[in-house]
Amino acid sequence: MQTALKMTTKVHMGGKIELTVPQIPAEEMIEVIILFPLVELSSITRPKRSVVDILSEAPGHRLFQTVDDVERYIQMEP
Repeated sequence: MQTALKMTTKVHMGGKIELTVPQIPAEEMIEVIILFPLVELSSITRPKRSVVDILSEAPGHRLFQTVDDVERYIQMEP
């Protein structure tokens, strides 16, 4: 059976995390899993981007670069 210990700590400058667990012997290998608070997950994993930035990265970019391009396309429609 696997034993777990849940702790809360603060991330320090440089992304450093410090844990003090006296019940674990020195030199013992452990596995650490980091869980982000759900509220802040979106800001951590996906920075906000504008629609224009997203479209500029799409294959083929945008079909129309200006309003005039749209107008010309509409005029050409049967």
